[in-house]
Amino acid sequence: MSRIFINIGIILLVISIFFIVIGLWGRWLPGDIIIKRKNFVIIIPVVSMLLISLILTIILNLIGRLWK
Repeated sequence: MSRIFINIGIILLVISIFFIVIGLWGRWLPGDIIIKRKNFVIIIPVVSMLLISLILTIILNLIGRLWK
Protein backbone atom coordinates (compact mmCIF):
# COMPACT_ATOMS: atom_id res chain seq x y z
CA MET A 1 0.00 0.00 0.00
CA SER A 2 2.81 2.41 0.83
CA ARG A 3 4.40 1.74 -2.57
CA ILE A 4 1.22 2.96 -4.27
CA PHE A 5 1.25 6.21 -2.27
CA ILE A 6 4.92 6.79 -3.04
CA ASN A 7 4.28 6.27 -6.77
CA ILE A 8 1.27 8.60 -6.73
CA GLY A 9 3.35 11.22 -4.90
CA ILE A 10 6.13 10.99 -7.47
CA ILE A 11 3.65 11.31 -10.34
CA LEU A 12 2.03 14.37 -8.74
CA LEU A 13 5.46 15.90 -8.16
CA VAL A 14 6.41 15.45 -11.82
CA ILE A 15 3.12 16.97 -12.96
CA SER A 16 3.58 19.92 -10.58
CA ILE A 17 7.10 20.58 -11.81
CA PHE A 18 5.83 20.38 -15.40
CA PHE A 19 3.20 23.03 -14.74
CA ILE A 20 5.63 25.27 -12.88
CA VAL A 21 8.02 25.18 -15.84
CA ILE A 22 5.18 25.77 -18.33
CA GLY A 23 3.90 28.64 -16.17
CA LEU A 24 7.32 30.29 -16.07
CA TRP A 25 7.68 30.04 -19.82
CA GLY A 26 4.10 31.19 -20.39
CA ARG A 27 3.48 28.58 -23.09
CA TRP A 28 -0.02 27.33 -22.50
CA LEU A 29 -1.57 25.10 -25.11
CA PRO A 30 -4.40 26.32 -27.33
CA GLY A 31 -7.63 25.39 -25.58
CA ASP A 32 -6.40 26.24 -22.09
CA ILE A 33 -8.56 28.92 -20.51
CA ILE A 34 -6.73 32.01 -19.23
CA ILE A 35 -8.73 34.81 -17.62
CA LYS A 36 -6.78 37.99 -16.84
CA ARG A 37 -8.27 40.76 -14.73
CA LYS A 38 -6.76 43.75 -12.92
CA ASN A 39 -5.82 41.96 -9.70
CA PHE A 40 -5.71 38.29 -10.61
CA VAL A 41 -5.17 35.66 -13.28
CA ILE A 42 -7.08 32.38 -13.49
CA ILE A 43 -5.55 29.61 -15.59
CA ILE A 44 -7.63 26.50 -16.31
CA PRO A 45 -5.38 24.07 -18.21
CA VAL A 46 -8.06 21.93 -19.89
CA VAL A 47 -6.06 20.75 -22.91
CA SER A 48 -2.83 20.46 -20.92
CA MET A 49 -4.48 18.16 -18.38
CA LEU A 50 -6.01 16.01 -21.12
CA LEU A 51 -2.62 15.69 -22.77
CA ILE A 52 -0.89 14.81 -19.49
CA SER A 53 -3.63 12.31 -18.70
CA LEU A 54 -3.20 10.63 -22.06
CA ILE A 55 0.59 10.45 -21.71
CA LEU A 56 0.41 9.09 -18.15
CA THR A 57 -2.21 6.51 -19.16
CA ILE A 58 0.02 5.21 -21.93
CA ILE A 59 3.12 5.14 -19.71
CA LEU A 60 1.37 3.46 -16.79
CA ASN A 61 -0.25 0.86 -19.07
CA LEU A 62 3.15 0.03 -20.56
CA ILE A 63 4.71 -0.25 -17.09
CA GLY A 64 1.79 -2.41 -15.91
CA ARG A 65 2.22 -4.79 -18.84
CA LEU A 66 5.94 -5.10 -18.20
CA TRP A 67 5.38 -6.04 -14.52
CA LYS A 68 3.01 -8.93 -15.36
